[in-house]
Amino acid sequence: MLEIERKFLVKSDAYRKEAYDQIEIIQGFLNTDPERTVRVRRTGSRGYITVKGLTDNDGATRFEWEREIPQDEANRLLDICEKGVIRKIRYLVRSENHIVEVDEFYDENEGLVIAEIELQKINETFVKPSWVGIEVTGNPKYYNSQLSKNPYQSWRKK
Repeated sequence: MLEIERKFLVKSDAYRKEAYDQIEIIQGFLNTDPERTVRVRRTGSRGYITVKGLTDNDGATRFEWEREIPQDEANRLLDICEKGVIRKIRYLVRSENHIVEVDEFYDENEGLVIAEIELQKINETFVKPSWVGIEVTGNPKYYNSQLSKNPYQSWRKK
């Protein structure tokens, strides 16, 4: 139940041509405390509830527990989430033996595009596609829970 994930900013939209699938995601947070974030997510006709723990010192590893829930329950939970529901399109791109998930954010986070690569171990090597830019792993302002409270459009203008 450990998640090992590295995050990067995306420097071009070339991922769109390479994507084999895309999914609309709507998510909110019942709790945004960094020690125990509780997320509700709807993707198409599916719903999920996820609990994430505090990120380790490496910025890439943390506890994650997730369960699928009925869509109507996800919708009800989204209604009682903290302010700042996030809407994004996730593009799935193969990069050798990994899947790169590219999130294109909308609404108050419009303009932000982040690539995430899940790994099996912290020192695992992977091939970065040419459109992957600066690494932001471990930078809290790029966590979805933080983007829900302090959206990209607000800090980008500063």
